[in-house]
Amino acid sequence: ATVIAVANQKGGVGKTTTCVNLAASLAATQRRVLLIDLDPQANATMGCGVDKNAVDYTICDVLLDDVPLADVLQTPAEGGFTLAPSSQELTAAEVELVQKPDREYRLRNALHPVLGRFDYVLIDCPPALNMLTVNALAATDYVLIPMQCEYFALEGLSALLNTVEKIR
Repeated sequence: ATVIAVANQKGGVGKTTTCVNLAASLAATQRRVLLIDLDPQANATMGCGVDKNAVDYTICDVLLDDVPLADVLQTPAEGGFTLAPSSQELTAAEVELVQKPDREYRLRNALHPVLGRFDYVLIDCPPALNMLTVNALAATDYVLIPMQCEYFALEGLSALLNTVEKIR
């Protein structure tokens, strides 16, 4: 599978919209797609028609409690792709991840057993350069950075590119 993180520490630039629409577009071309909602706001989860309050397990359980990723996966009614949902609980994961062994590689390690089932894995990152984003960047082949055409967006882009380079 090709793993693509959609990241930018700035909110409101289209990360979630890009992820959900790219997942649906790739699925429409008969690609097997996994969308991972790594944002505690869980907008990608809700945008796929999945109630974030009604799921038994989320990506948070994968990162913190070693629940197998395969046990978390949902198939939304629309879109033709697979979803690893998120919830507000992921906010606490940031603090707890710091104390976990291999904290930067928890997502990469969880992805490994299911990669063969997909052609593409898209990761919707939170609007921050935190441990969740570091996990996404450590697990990805490519980073897609949506941004607004303005000066301050370029400032943030430099910080993100520096982080990507350090992780590489």
